[in-house]
Amino acid sequence: MLLAVDTSTALVGLALYDGDRVLGETMWTTSQHHTTELSPALSGLLNHCGVTMSMVNALGVAIGPGSFTSLRVGLSLVKGIALARSLPVMGVSTLDVIASAQPVVKHPLIALLQAGRTRVAYGLYQSHRSGWQAEGPVRSGTLDELLEGIEESTVIAGELTSEERKKVSKNKSLLLASPALCIRRPAVLAELAWNRWQENQVDDAASLAPIYLHVAGTPIQ
Repeated sequence: MLLAVDTSTALVGLALYDGDRVLGETMWTTSQHHTTELSPALSGLLNHCGVTMSMVNALGVAIGPGSFTSLRVGLSLVKGIALARSLPVMGVSTLDVIASAQPVVKHPLIALLQAGRTRVAYGLYQSHRSGWQAEGPVRSGTLDELLEGIEESTVIAGELTSEERKKVSKNKSLLLASPALCIRRPAVLAELAWNRWQENQVDDAASLAPIYLHVAGTPIQ
């Protein structure tokens, strides 16, 4: 069984996955209380599913981009469990979690999330037989800057406010994913991590580091 943890932003998620089923999944929005809320939420998920930590054989964790502080909370929890119990751990890009939830179409996809200071972090994806694959590095900028640089029909998915969704909707060449497909589901993270585990693409828990973006030389907070 695999436990997946995502604390990339204010949206926090946990999931239990065994390769055939999502045994349990929980998501909530926190107001900078990742540290105090994460462990109780994990205990609650385990209890609801009738699972103990001794039944968990692997760990998946979202490694960003995301908030400097919140990413460290999830990574610290996962690293602690992995090192204490010698469990395999797979770090997964947070933007890959968003992209993987989208139906594969011929148009390119931009997955994004809030990066603070009115900016978004985003990545470009192209469709392949195996699904969406990232093209180029993760970038950051304002939503206006992002939209101005799009020159073809493109799917937009990820964390957007109501005002931002309205702004994107005004551009008829953009294909805006529904709110249900824009949320980062920890079950998707779990499946991505599980597949990497099956392919023996395991990360070293001690050296696993988050992906931070820098704005004017300062990590995103």
